Amino acid sequence: MQHKHPTQPEEYDGHRQTVPKQITYEQPLNERIRTLLRLEFLFAQANAHTSRHDNWDNRAAINCLLDIISTFSRSDLKIDVMKELERQTIFLGKLAQNPQVDSRRLETVLDEMDILIDHLHGLKSQHMDIRNNEFLCNIRQRSHVAGGSCNFDLPAYHFWLSQPEEKRIMDMQGWMAPFEPIKQAVNLVLRLIRDSAQTTNEIAEAGFFQKSFDQNSICQMVQVTLTDDTPCFAEISGGGKHRFSIRFLQTAFNERATQVDQNIPFKLTCCML
Repeated sequence: MQHKHPTQPEEYDGHRQTVPKQITYEQPLNERIRTLLRLEFLFAQANAHTSRHDNWDNRAAINCLLDIISTFSRSDLKIDVMKELERQTIFLGKLAQNPQVDSRRLETVLDEMDILIDHLHGLKSQHMDIRNNEFLCNIRQRSHVAGGSCNFDLPAYHFWLSQPEEKRIMDMQGWMAPFEPIKQAVNLVLRLIRDSAQTTNEIAEAGFFQKSFDQNSICQMVQVTLTDDTPCFAEISGGGKHRFSIRFLQTAFNERATQVDQNIPFKLTCCML
């Protein structure tokens, strides 16, 4: 997963200088965080397309919704998310006795977690099931065929896409509404994990870096941050929650990527919550 931060101009000695943008690569170190990152991506993508209203964006938003539903159909994500929230609640609750912790901010976060856990307890799985929605089921069935959702294959879909903008927005919001508690919980869990970060400056010798953790330490996710003028990208391989390796690769995008042979400075962030 890749995050880009916008370029920010700075004034220096009367001249405008451009601060290089940063590119951050994330790698989850367990299956639960891997699934949460995928959901975060899908929710963000669905939200972006729902906020735009031409037919292609409507189609893209529907595809995201079907991917979210498919992700839920493969496992009981509600239970996984609740377990992660409860685990973090216990961990953060232990910090309340630490005088260096902002108690007001901690209490706000714990209250937010309690509210989300209550919402998830009340969330019915059938509300996230589309088997009773013939319209979405037909689109889902045709989505496995290349070009299967074109106008002559799904005339009802073609008709829906011709409806007034307000009608399409209301329908999309209604279909996405059952997933809102999960979306909020996923965003909170990942925010807390990212906020638990410990960042260091590192150097990958000849484009390679590896790190192991103490057996008593559990790392959920690692981040590698480079400036956008670095002529390579990071490929992170997780070897479990206690170790990982990073290779820095270069490519012309029409040929096979190869590992660089020079030393690469980068920022390493280990998310330990």
